[in-house]
Parts: sequence; structure tokens; C-alpha cells
Amino acid sequence: MIGKITIGKDFYGVLAYNEKKVEEGVGYVIDSNIGQSTAVNMAQEFNLIRQLRPGLGNAVLHVSLNLPYSDQLDDKEFASLGCDYLMKMGFDNNQFIMYRHTDTQHEHIHIVANRVRYSGRLVSDSNIKRRSREVLNNLEKKYGLTQISTNVSSIKSLDQREIEKTLRTGNLPIKLILQKRIGSAISRAADPTEFIKLLQEQNISPRFNISKTTGRVSGISFNYQGIVYKGSTLGKKYSWNSIVKQIDYGQDRDRSVILSTNGKERGADRVGEGNLGTAIKPEPRSEGASKGSEDPAQQSKGHVGEIKGNGMTGPLANETDWTPFKLELNGHGARKKSKRKKKRKGLGL
Repeated sequence: MIGKITIGKDFYGVLAYNEKKVEEGVGYVIDSNIGQSTAVNMAQEFNLIRQLRPGLGNAVLHVSLNLPYSDQLDDKEFASLGCDYLMKMGFDNNQFIMYRHTDTQHEHIHIVANRVRYSGRLVSDSNIKRRSREVLNNLEKKYGLTQISTNVSSIKSLDQREIEKTLRTGNLPIKLILQKRIGSAISRAADPTEFIKLLQEQNISPRFNISKTTGRVSGISFNYQGIVYKGSTLGKKYSWNSIVKQIDYGQDRDRSVILSTNGKERGADRVGEGNLGTAIKPEPRSEGASKGSEDPAQQSKGHVGEIKGNGMTGPLANETDWTPFKLELNGHGARKKSKRKKKRKGLGL
């Protein structure tokens, strides 16, 4: 289950959004402790309690709770889950209204709540996203839902961009796929050879960062469907320092299999000096086919991995690629040279 939280200032805006869904026939209220009316009237009711904290700007909690495509809850179950969520987040004595939307393939609800309690006390928004993830982990277990994350200290949760992409595409995030499959391989493998084999059986290619001077492995990345994550960005559990504590690793004994794996990952099994650098390097072009028959889709176009802030690598443009624009410039330059030659001939030079 994925929770998307917004803390805002305007009750009317979020209520009008949800009431529009109701008017369009793709939304309805499943629970509330305020009078159900127009967006204007409900906003006025929220603001009456808000006046207990006149200096507060961000009084609005707006959260959507989104189930994976494989999970379903009926209205009563979803309302119960929503109330449990509010209770565990500290909104146990606050105004709220809960809508269920039916305009997407995945089931989800929207909750609008007042951060100001009936007593006038304020529900803190400190670390609210981390607290929300912990609450959702527990609710997934209670309601028998697919578990997104189990240990926030050793496994990195999805960031906002990944959550929005998941909701937009409906595809399970690659981060979660890697966490699950790599975790399974770690628990089953006895040594690096078996670990690598288990990963490759699940279409994951490991890349080892190796010191040129000592030959010591300093890190690991995982390539899945052309997307590469550093192990540490998936969570402490997936860093190389953590992995070697769980499998039997010997630097001298396992050096050849690790170098061989790096070579195969680059497209050529060159176990030698060229494989002692970082795990992410340009992949060589295939030399077997002639230039005329070479498949552009198979050519390496800048597969130089640039590790970004979230640990993902993306393809970089190859500055040496031949383009029609360059051809046009080259042709233009050639025409200029030809004209200069003709002028010289005409002047008898």
C-alpha cells in the first residue's frame, strides 16, 4: 500500500476536488464525522475548529491510500483501514471525511482531516512521511495486503517520484523488485558464486566495484532491465559490506568469478586489467557483423553509468555519434571550400 501525503492550508480546495469526483460519479463518501454537504459548507465546519489555533497556517491533512493492483477491499474494510490509519497517526480526536474513488484501476481512498483536534491541540507533522510508512507496514499485515516494505532501517522506501510513477503506470517499482529478489538470493546463497548464479537466474546482473591497487571489492550495483541501482541505495541490507557478512566470501578465492562476472556484464568476458575499474563502463560494439548490417538497437550508445542521487543510472548521450546535423555542417563547410577554390582560379591565383 502506498500513502501520498500533502499538508496544506485550504480545506475548500481539497474538498472541492473530492466533491467533483462525487458529481462525476467516480467517487463517494465511505466515512465521516462531519456533516456531509457542499464543499463550501464543509470547509466552514472544518474552519470552526481551526479557529482554536488562529496562528496555524497548514491545518489540512490530505492523504491518499493506494492499494496494489492485486489487492481489493470492500467499503467497510477500507473505511476501517482508513480509521485505523488516522488513529495510529494521532488523528483520533479530529474532524475527517473519507472518500473512495473509482476512476483508476487500483483501489484507493482520499482522507481530508483537520490537524487541529477538538481540544485545540495540534497533531504534529514532524517526520510524517516516515511515520506514515511505518503505520502502513503494520496495516498491510493486519488486513492481509501485499507488503511494500518491512524494515525501514535496512530497506529504503520509495521516494515521492517513484510513488507517483507507480500510480501513473501501474507497474511494480524496480526498486521493490530488486529488494525482494536480491534479499532472496542473499538468504539462499552460501558463497559469491552461488549468489551471482541466483541473481542471474532472476535476470539481475551484478556489477562489482574493484580497487585497481588491492583488488578489493568496495561496492556492488545491480542491473535489471537496463536500470542500475547501487546496493546501498536499496538499503543497508543490500550494500556489499552487509552482503559479505551473510555469505562466505574470500577475496583471493572468489576474485576470478567476480572479475569474470564483471567482464560478462560488459558484453565481453575479459578477465584482466580492464575489469579492475568501476563496475559501470562503456560496453564494446559487436565486431562480428559488418558495418552495413549492424543493428543500431544492439550498438552501445553511451552506456556509461552515471550514479545519480537516488542510485539509478541512466544512459548518457554519446558525443561522438554521427548525426545528419553534423553531416549538413560538414557539407556546408565543403561547399565553402569549393567556392573559395573557384574564386582563386578566376583571379588566376
